[in-house]
Amino acid sequence: MAGHGAPELSVDASGARVAIVASSWHTEVMDGLIAGAERALKAAGVTEPTLIRAAGSFELPLVSQACAQAGYDVVVALGVIIRGGTPHFEYVSAAATDGLSRVALDTGVPVGFGLLTCDDDEQALDRAGLPGSREDKGREAAEAALSTWVTLRDLTARR
Repeated sequence: MAGHGAPELSVDASGARVAIVASSWHTEVMDGLIAGAERALKAAGVTEPTLIRAAGSFELPLVSQACAQAGYDVVVALGVIIRGGTPHFEYVSAAATDGLSRVALDTGVPVGFGLLTCDDDEQALDRAGLPGSREDKGREAAEAALSTWVTLRDLTARR
């Protein structure tokens, strides 16, 4: 598990309009990821994030793109894909990852990457930010997106 070495990202993102786009599969894991993202947003001064549910991880890019186009400053995309016995895992993981990257690059809106791709339920729970979890990937995704938003805002202000 690669949790060691994560940066401490602390920014003031007051005034940022943030959408949390979360898939609907694996409720316990998703509840932890959403709670972690909400904690990070609150700590950064974001008072009213909007939670939008997507059917699954494959749908995260399209819903995230719609949020970016609707005027959100930051999108935090959260999902979980657990490996099964078919190639479905690879296809969905690649499509969602590539799609979320494309949304950020095409729109210029930071997209926090909180998509867990795990071999089993235990790995997902261990990354979900729940009591007893070793990592909080929802928090990390929100912090990274907010930090990117602040960096881009500051770069624009320097022009």
